[in-house]
Amino acid sequence: MTSYAAVPFRHGLLSISAAAVAWGVGGAAAALLMRTSGLGPVAVSCWRFGVAALCLALLPARASGRSGASGASGASGTSGAFGGRRGAAVLTGLGLAVSQCAYFASVHYAGLGLGTLITIGAGPVLTSLGGHLLLDERLTGRAAAAVALALGGLVLLVAVPAAGPRPALGVGLAVLAGVGHSGLTLWARGGGSARAGTGAFATGLLCLLPFAALQGVLPSAGQPALTGGALLFLGTVPTLLAYRWYFTGLTAVPGTTASVLVLLEPATAAVIGVLFLGEPFTAGLVAGSALLLAAIAALARA
Repeated sequence: MTSYAAVPFRHGLLSISAAAVAWGVGGAAAALLMRTSGLGPVAVSCWRFGVAALCLALLPARASGRSGASGASGASGTSGAFGGRRGAAVLTGLGLAVSQCAYFASVHYAGLGLGTLITIGAGPVLTSLGGHLLLDERLTGRAAAAVALALGGLVLLVAVPAAGPRPALGVGLAVLAGVGHSGLTLWARGGGSARAGTGAFATGLLCLLPFAALQGVLPSAGQPALTGGALLFLGTVPTLLAYRWYFTGLTAVPGTTASVLVLLEPATAAVIGVLFLGEPFTAGLVAGSALLLAAIAALARA
């Protein structure tokens, strides 16, 4: 059985939950940004990585190094085939870039509802199976029930027919995005030094930049203050801070639990959509959110 003592379990739960909520708020901010700035989804992601990397580069060396150590590297150091901080940063950045690009492409080809359902819904299944087979993490009955509740809630939140031009390709890309995120989770849980540092965000930026260039990297000059503020927020809270919270939480929280807690992201985005973006308030939204909260409560009591 793999065990971790870097942070208390409940602190880990709070860290991952905070990351998921931040990602949900960031999704709403990105949607608003794409409406007002003329930037495409990959270009927005490119700016997120760029702002995060710049903020870390401007920090004093001691502060940057201290906060970087709060990643999931406390489990067993930097051992492994890709030992060392540089290799870990490259792998983390590649994983983040692949999962984000594959997700955005799946939304384009299969539609927002189906792409989101498969990408995020695949997380608990892939992570729980991988943790059980590779890391000897015991899949308890409570955890299995929480996964089932969470998946049911997610279906109610985003269950809409495929709206894209090539659903089969979109489904494959969504699975790739889910594999990328789950792979990062399992690697961090297995002792890999996954961390949200300057190298990781710079790697992600370099991976995304060619695709962003095809969409247009520079925003339109319509509302520069709003665009600048939104980009700064996206690069700091849902990117720089949220990924650090997530990797910190993984030092204490099993992968299956983490993958269910991350489902707070679509729930948060759905609530924000109703309250601030004029999206419809439906019975499915209420029921789906209730199931997600029940799953998270079950895991918190485990």
